[in-house]
Amino acid sequence: MRLFVALDLPETIQEQLQLISCGLPGARWVQSEQLHLTLRFIGEADGSELQEIRESLAFVRCRAFSLCLQGVGFFPPRQEPHTLWAGVEHSESLLQLHRQIESALKRIGLKPEQRNFAPHITLARLHHTQPGKIGSFLEQHSLLFSPPFQVNTFQLYRSILGSEGSRYYVEEEYPLVVG
Repeated sequence: MRLFVALDLPETIQEQLQLISCGLPGARWVQSEQLHLTLRFIGEADGSELQEIRESLAFVRCRAFSLCLQGVGFFPPRQEPHTLWAGVEHSESLLQLHRQIESALKRIGLKPEQRNFAPHITLARLHHTQPGKIGSFLEQHSLLFSPPFQVNTFQLYRSILGSEGSRYYVEEEYPLVVG
C-alpha cells in the first residue's frame, strides 16, 4: 500500500479552492474531498511497516496552530508544468510538525525525504496545458488568500491508484496538543 502523512483541510477552505478550480484546458482538477497538504510521502509499505509507522507517528507532539492559504504556482519550475498548486503562508509551527514527523519516521528506519519540504495543496495535474493559459490562471489567482484555519490533527493516509486518479483513505488520525 502507498502511504503519506497529510493535513486535512476544512470544508470552507475546500470550497474556496473549488471556486478557482476551473477554466484551464488540460487540467485534471482534484476533487474537494481529496484536497490535502502533504507533510511526508512515505511510499509503498506492507502490513508490519504500517503498524510501525502508525506507532511512531503517535509519539509526535506539536501544538495545534493556524494556517492561511497564500498564492498559487506550479511544479516543476523552469520546465513544462505538470502540477498546479495553492501555497500556504509561512508557518514555523507547520515546519516543526514536518520535522517531528520526519524524525519519527527516520527512527523506525525509513529513509529521509530527498526533496525539500515545499508546503502546498495540489489543485490539478496538467497535461500539455499551454503556458499562456497557465500564466493567465496564475495572474488571475495570484492574490489567493484564505482566512486562518485551525490545524488540530494530522492524518496517515493510504492511496489507491485507479483509472480516475488516486483515492485517499485515512488509516489513522493524530491529535495535536490544544491549548
